Amino acid sequence: MNKGYWIVHVDITAMEQFKKYVETNGESLKKYGARFLARAGQYQVLEGSARSRNTIVEFPSYQAALDCWHSAEYQAARQHRLSAAEIDIVIVEGYDGPQPG
Repeated sequence: MNKGYWIVHVDITAMEQFKKYVETNGESLKKYGARFLARAGQYQVLEGSARSRNTIVEFPSYQAALDCWHSAEYQAARQHRLSAAEIDIVIVEGYDGPQPG
């Protein structure tokens, strides 16, 4: 079973409101086995465009990543974010096939 990933790009527009989202989303992320691989660290845009914060969240499966986003717990936390940030979230299935070299 392949892992699942949230690839998240965010521009925060209301920091205090966004902090409420961060405080409330942990319950759903933990429930579905999430683990942060990258969270608002340094980055360089080498091609294309980007938002000011980037996060990669790993889940034990693609289905767990989808289930977390659709869960009542995450949707409740998400309400705090809707008026606090511009965001792009893509849920991607991991790859476990041949690698370069």
